[in-house]
Amino acid sequence: MADQTVVDPANWSCPAPIRDQPVVVMGHGGGGALSAELIEQVFTPAYGNALLAGMTDSAVLHLGGARLALSTDSYVVRPLFFPGGCLGDLAVNGTVNDLAMSGARPAYLSAAFVLEEGVELSVVERVARAMGAAAETAGVTIATGDTKVVEAGHGDGVYVTTAGVGLVPERVDVRPQRARPGDAVIVSGPIGLHGVAVLSVREGLEFGVEIASDTAPLADLVATMLDVTPDIHVLRDPTRGGLAASLNEIARASGTGVRLSERAIPVPDAVANACGFLGLDPLYVANEGRLVAFVPPGDAEAVLAAMRAHPQGSGSVVVGECVAEHPGMVVVATGLGGTRVVDLPLGEQLPRIC
Repeated sequence: MADQTVVDPANWSCPAPIRDQPVVVMGHGGGGALSAELIEQVFTPAYGNALLAGMTDSAVLHLGGARLALSTDSYVVRPLFFPGGCLGDLAVNGTVNDLAMSGARPAYLSAAFVLEEGVELSVVERVARAMGAAAETAGVTIATGDTKVVEAGHGDGVYVTTAGVGLVPERVDVRPQRARPGDAVIVSGPIGLHGVAVLSVREGLEFGVEIASDTAPLADLVATMLDVTPDIHVLRDPTRGGLAASLNEIARASGTGVRLSERAIPVPDAVANACGFLGLDPLYVANEGRLVAFVPPGDAEAVLAAMRAHPQGSGSVVVGECVAEHPGMVVVATGLGGTRVVDLPLGEQLPRIC
């Protein structure tokens, strides 16, 4: 930690709010229990339908004989630029990855900018160019968009919303309800990098080595996995709420349990040290270039080998399995021989990270 830096955890943590309060709090955007309550109590009653009921990162639609995946997401990261990436590539990769988690091949994106009066045009240009470069890398086209400007003091520089569409191949049915006991739970690489990278810049922290975000497009990795078998049951990119939130959502949607091995979870030393210093759990820290897959046991070895041969999956490991016991719950076998429950977070340890 830099000598001149004084860290006040209250400035970046999301304290547990009263559950029945009548106003929006930061935890409502954290991807945890409060986010779920907001969706269930406000948005679902307002315009709920069968497509929304799946509560997946992208909806799979049938249109003109084709199966399309459709997703949208807003990006409000602070700061705009961080080690390993920025708001621009995050906005592209995040939506590309949401489409890929339905097994889709992403094709087109839209981009909407909300700009605060007074923000430097050079900053907007850097974000836009980063988006263009990320789209080219991901093999998608930004085909349409919109721009709005709000008065100074009524925004935070630049916000971006992207939506995307892609094609879902035949025989592919990837959704959280398909998790089955016996499935291998595979993570595509080290976790916690994105959240700690953003935090380090935001709070002026130094951990001896630079921790860079893992933001990256995952569609090509997913296509490689589906080439091995189209019967991958579940895919999820563990962004807000981290691996813990994603696994809890899958367990509850499928009515199964998840058992992890703490020793198998790939937490880089730098992330573990930073989280230990700050009192964070790496399982709850956001990622932007990782996925978790539930794969039938008979296909797990071949899928894992294919993932490890891909640049975005070279660090893939089996971290646990789907089980019939404790349905709707995630547990971790600790290194000391005990077991602990990994619950759905209330809000988010690190708000404004995506």
